[in-house]
Amino acid sequence: MSDDEPPAAPTHAGRGGLAIAGAKAYFILIGFVQQTLLGRLLGADGYGAYSSVMAIANVADNVVISSSIQGTSRTVAEASAGEVDGAHRRALSIHAALALPIAGLFAIFAPMIARASGAPHVAFHARVAALIVLGYCLYTPLVGALNGRRRFVAQAALDVGYATLRTVTMLGGAYLFAARQAAPLGAVSGFALAAVSIVPIAALVVGVGRRGPGGPSLSDYLKLLWPLALGQLFLNMLMQSDITLLRYFASERAASDGLAGTAAALAADRTVGIYRACQLFAFLPYQLLLSVTFILFPLLAKAHADGNDEAVKTYVRTGVRLSLVLAGAMVAVIAGLGPLLLSLTFKPEIAEPGGRCLRVLALGQGAFALYGIFATVLSSLHKERWSMALNGVATAMVAAAAWGLVPGAAQGSPLAERAALATSCALLTAALLGAVAVRRVAGALVSPWTLARVLVAGAAAAALPVALGYGGKLVTIALAAAVGFVYFIALIVTRELGRDDLELVLRVARRKRA
Repeated sequence: MSDDEPPAAPTHAGRGGLAIAGAKAYFILIGFVQQTLLGRLLGADGYGAYSSVMAIANVADNVVISSSIQGTSRTVAEASAGEVDGAHRRALSIHAALALPIAGLFAIFAPMIARASGAPHVAFHARVAALIVLGYCLYTPLVGALNGRRRFVAQAALDVGYATLRTVTMLGGAYLFAARQAAPLGAVSGFALAAVSIVPIAALVVGVGRRGPGGPSLSDYLKLLWPLALGQLFLNMLMQSDITLLRYFASERAASDGLAGTAAALAADRTVGIYRACQLFAFLPYQLLLSVTFILFPLLAKAHADGNDEAVKTYVRTGVRLSLVLAGAMVAVIAGLGPLLLSLTFKPEIAEPGGRCLRVLALGQGAFALYGIFATVLSSLHKERWSMALNGVATAMVAAAAWGLVPGAAQGSPLAERAALATSCALLTAALLGAVAVRRVAGALVSPWTLARVLVAGAAAAALPVALGYGGKLVTIALAAAVGFVYFIALIVTRELGRDDLELVLRVARRKRA
């Protein structure tokens, strides 16, 4: 049994947690369908070109998503009972006023970044992606309002609907534009269509609040928002800088190999495509743990606003422990089955050279998933500047590691593997720094014994596929289940998981049925 006792979760948080987790599972599943079909529609080079665009767009998108949701959620969650509607309306109006300037700046600078990173052929695609940024500037504050009101089920339903819409429009756009040899542009255009279309739907579901008392002034809200946004900018540069730098190094390598023009672009695109395919799996722990942050953030913000230090400590201990256990399971499966997982969804031109890269990247991205939890804890406890500083330091470490390790490798898998090693080393260091910061601010973290048990269980489970050998796709699926089973059995044997954990799961399940 764990050394940390779980809190008695409120009923709405239990039901909401299941809904958010279910939505996140659906998001991950449909994301795999989307990326698998895109990889087949676009080919290795087209998938690399599309990934180069999204590496730029995702930095802006994720900054908008995280800062909008956290800013609006905190504003609504901390409002008094009679001021919730006014706070809701006030936060949305501020984000609406910021939408066009933010999207306009992206439209100006994104093509410049594409050219500077060695991808001038996708500069126009990057400008089209400004519509995605515009849509998210208007959509995600509405999601934040639901989160702040702790309407987690409605939030989950809205996100499921949007994920489905986005997949349909992206694949449809890629298919329609393929006849014009512009499938990557079609995928980006389909993404933009979905991001803009979801806004009126979300406004009808969520509402826009009412005029009245409540909510911060513009200056006060911007004081709250700018450290969140800057911290998220560094965080998402941390997430995307590796693939953007890889794009630059791959272009430089193509030039040193004597390639130019279209041949050089295609060679670099293929290397980026391999790495992006590995990212698709390696990012799974981070995507899974986003569901934990959606629940943890408003609970911590409310406990902190009430001055309830013991509740803060309890939520931090339980949230970090849950995150560590879940991340360990995902990393064990991904690292253990790396080459086989890629072969499930991608053609051999991507799957075969990407196996070792995925195994290395899985370890670093598992650490990054925990780092994301630490950043959320710091932000919810009004330590946005701490989070911002840590994100900046971590981004600098990724860049420094990449410049030190990546140049000089051959095009293709060697270059991708070097990028994965550099990224993983930097992310592991960043996670340690984040843990230290959370322990100092919250006065709680997780038992060292929990960390030791998770590491032992993960290593034992990841070794299983190597011991048993490899097989076809059906065997891979069976092995994934076996790795997860071994992992959780190891946690039970080491007494990390016990009766209290089972009772908590059953208690939440009963509330769900009720």
